[in-house]
Amino acid sequence: MMRFDARTRKDLIKLIIFIAVTSLCTAALVATIGNITLASFSKYQAIVGDATGVNKGDDVRIDGVKVGSIQDIKILANNTSCYGADNSGTAGSTPPPSKVCAQLTFNLESDQPIDQGTVVTIKYRNLVGQRYLALTNEVGYGDALKAGSTIPISSKQYGVQTNPALDLSVLFDGFKPLFAGLNPADLNQFSMEIIKVFQGEGGSLDSLLTHTASLTQTVAARDKVIDSLIGNLTSVLNTVGNRDQQLNQLITTFRSFVGGLKDDRQAILGSLTNISALSVQTASLLNGISDPFANDVHYLNTWSKNLVGQRAELDQELQIIPWKFNKIGGTATYKAWFNFYLCHFGGRVIIPVVGTVPVNFNTNAARCSLG
Repeated sequence: MMRFDARTRKDLIKLIIFIAVTSLCTAALVATIGNITLASFSKYQAIVGDATGVNKGDDVRIDGVKVGSIQDIKILANNTSCYGADNSGTAGSTPPPSKVCAQLTFNLESDQPIDQGTVVTIKYRNLVGQRYLALTNEVGYGDALKAGSTIPISSKQYGVQTNPALDLSVLFDGFKPLFAGLNPADLNQFSMEIIKVFQGEGGSLDSLLTHTASLTQTVAARDKVIDSLIGNLTSVLNTVGNRDQQLNQLITTFRSFVGGLKDDRQAILGSLTNISALSVQTASLLNGISDPFANDVHYLNTWSKNLVGQRAELDQELQIIPWKFNKIGGTATYKAWFNFYLCHFGGRVIIPVVGTVPVNFNTNAARCSLG
C-alpha cells in the first residue's frame, strides 16, 4: 500500500483537479467546433426551387435561434415535387423535362416541433454569402408535422411554403448609383440593412431611408462641386473636339512610331546589349581612377574658393587682356616677325669717378603719338 505525505497528497489533488477541468474545457471546445450536442433530433425535408449558396452544415434557425443544421442537399429533376399545387404539380402527373429543384434534408431538435404550414426561407447570414434556413411557425397553423415529412414548395391549403434566397445581384444593381458615393464601411452597413429589410428581419425601413436621405443630402451639398466638374469636363471635351484633326494626327504618328519600334526591335535589343557591355567597361575604368579623381575634386574645391575670393582682380584683368592682345597683335602683322619701334627710352648709367649720368631718348614720330 502506497503512502503519501501531506505535501505529495496536496499536489496530487491539484493535478487531478487540473486534469478534470482541462478535459471538460476540451470536450466543450470539441462539441462547439464539431457542432456536437446531446439533444435528440428529428429529420425533415424541404423542397426549394433554388438552393444556390446553401451548404451542408449550414444552420437551421427559428426566430434567429439555431435549432438544427442541414444534413444533405439533393438535386431533383423531372420530379413532381418541383411543382407547387398551383400548376401541374399534382401527384402522378408528368412534369416537363426542364423543371429542376433541390431537396434539403435537415435535423431539428425534437423539442422544437413544426407545423404542417411551416414556411421555410433561405436567408443570407452575412455579406460573404453564407446562408441559413429560417423556419417560421404560425400559431395554430395546422397540425404538428411528423418527423421524416417533407415540406413542399407550395400546397393548396397553406400556399407558398418554401422561398429561395434573395437575389442580391438584382437588388444591388438598383442601388448601384447610391453605392458609388459611399465609403467601404458605410457601404457594408447599408448593404446589410437592405438585406435585413427585404428578408423581413432585424433592420427597419426607417433606418434604410435615413441612410439614403443622408447620402442624398451629402450629394446635394456638393452640387456646386459637381456643377463645376461637369463644366470643366464640358470645356475639356469641347477643346478635344475642336482639335480632332490634331488628335487624329497624334494617334497616327504615335502608331507609326510604335510600328517603327516594332520593326527595329532586334536592333534596339542589340544596342541594349552593347550599352550594357559599355557600362561594364566604364565601371572598370572608373574603378582605377576613383582615388585620384576624389583628390582632384577636393583640390578643385579649394581652387574655386580662392578664385571666388579674388574675383575683383580677375574681373579687372579680363577687361585689360583684350586691349593688351590688340597691342601685341599689331606687332605681328608683318609676316612671321614681331616689329617693335622704340619711341622712348630712359635710364641711368653709373660711371666711376663721374657718377650717375641720365640717359633719355624720345622721338616725335607720328606712330609714337598713337594711343
